[in-house]
Amino acid sequence: MAQATYRELMHRLSEVGAVKKGLARNLPPDLPAGSAGVLGLLSQRGEMTISELTDLLAVDISVTSRHVSYLADQGWLERSPNPADGRSRLLRLTDTGRDLLAGFSDHIAELLAERLSDWSDEEVHELIRLMAKLHDSLVCPTHTTHVRN
Repeated sequence: MAQATYRELMHRLSEVGAVKKGLARNLPPDLPAGSAGVLGLLSQRGEMTISELTDLLAVDISVTSRHVSYLADQGWLERSPNPADGRSRLLRLTDTGRDLLAGFSDHIAELLAERLSDWSDEEVHELIRLMAKLHDSLVCPTHTTHVRN
């Protein structure tokens, strides 16, 4: 494939940041986008250590620690001793955190449905498939690409 094609892809990927910022404007005012991402990961993956969360977020542990502290202070996340390793703590959503997440997730899903109303179901599913493949290729390049359907 020509270099120009990959340059176009680079340009389009930079636009994903603008899409994310636009969606983040629809989050509750007291919930920063990064903290919302932490809630989402804990909801999807279940309880985990801060190290596991940091790996999934692909950020410095100090960034993860700030989000975790903020979410715990808000009562949306709780930390408990890790029975498998006394040096670490397990992070999990509280019921209040789950309720908050459900509310804004529903709102964002409705917004996406509205904005993509002229897309076919097949196009939306293809975008999901391709984004998962892109993630797997760029974030997990040493692993066999796993395409989700």
